Amino acid sequence: MTPADQAVRELLRRARTIAVVGLSPKPDRPSNSVARYLQRQGYRIVPVHPGHDEILGERSYPTLRAAAQDHTIDIVDVFRRSEAAGTVVDEAIPLRPLLIWLQQGVVDAAAQARAEAAGVACVMDRCLAVEHRLLEV
Repeated sequence: MTPADQAVRELLRRARTIAVVGLSPKPDRPSNSVARYLQRQGYRIVPVHPGHDEILGERSYPTLRAAAQDHTIDIVDVFRRSEAAGTVVDEAIPLRPLLIWLQQGVVDAAAQARAEAAGVACVMDRCLAVEHRLLEV
């Protein structure tokens, strides 16, 4: 295991609450299946989706900031298009999560650099559920 993988593994072990930005209520969507997997692993899921009041049995919030008023967010898991990811990262940085995770296919190197410059770890273009299994968290 690389030092970077070890660091991510430790952050995943410390984390308890994951805000899932762009969580879909549709069971066939990747965001929904990843969030369900994370729930089964014992994480508290905080949906962030302005179009829904509740997803996966949890209150859904219109913004990450609104979610952070009610929860300490350990990980921000981003299921948004690459062009929208930077805005989410910029909203997440002041919340000081342990980790910002840009899901597989979500790429914004400038946003990743801003997060890391602010002292917030950021993983890009990888699936949180897949990595969680691979790292044997």
